[in-house]
Amino acid sequence: MATTTTSARAVPRTTGTRARLVNEAELRATLTTYRELSDEDWRRPAPCTGWSVRDMLAHIVGQYEELPRPWVAVRRIRRAALTHPGLGRLDGHNEAQIEDRQAVPGRELIGALAHFAPQGLIALRRVPAPVRRRVRLSLLYPEARALPDDSMDYLGNVLVARDTWMHRVDLGDAIGAEPVLDGHDREIVDQAVLDLALAWTGPAAELDLHGLAGGRWLLGIGTPAATLHADAVDFARHLSGRPVHGGLELEGEPGVRAALLAARVVF
Repeated sequence: MATTTTSARAVPRTTGTRARLVNEAELRATLTTYRELSDEDWRRPAPCTGWSVRDMLAHIVGQYEELPRPWVAVRRIRRAALTHPGLGRLDGHNEAQIEDRQAVPGRELIGALAHFAPQGLIALRRVPAPVRRRVRLSLLYPEARALPDDSMDYLGNVLVARDTWMHRVDLGDAIGAEPVLDGHDREIVDQAVLDLALAWTGPAAELDLHGLAGGRWLLGIGTPAATLHADAVDFARHLSGRPVHGGLELEGEPGVRAALLAARVVF
């Protein structure tokens, strides 16, 4: 863990070159974790409401499948508007991804992920940089307007790895195991901290995040009015709205503590 506190706004945004390494590392970690599952594990409920572990992987496969085939995403969005009218566009789309592979066994989905994910990552890199910066995710999902940057560039450099990583954390929660971390995990957590800092409007607050993916960060400017201590993975769970495991330890002004507890980042 770092011993000094750094402004979270100073976290550099992941570049395309760095994103390639992070995306590939996360894909390897995710495939390894799924390959270790027992037959019983596939039926366990995932932290994502209404999904099993198998459903969650079907969603991940669908995400990567659509990167080089955006027309597949458009077709699913249109169908979900009819079959899931009560859901938002993104949630309905996710359900359509699962429905398209509802009869596929979990172990076959591992092969599908190994097939589609590298194609998706290559497709992202091949999009010309000006196009990646101009094309907006909010054209497909109104929910994307809540992102600090709803460009394809942000999708490829930040969101792809973040979504896959968070679902690997979900998988560990479903089977009762903590995720195995290496250097790329800190990059993913750091980007979530950066997004939180960009949206932070309250008094200064300090994040003291433990573990391999941790660090000490300052939100806002000035002397911290409150400090949050947590495991870095637990803090990511919190930011995504998921239950935490070890808990969040807070000290300082009540209003700032409440703002830290209410803080969310899109995963």
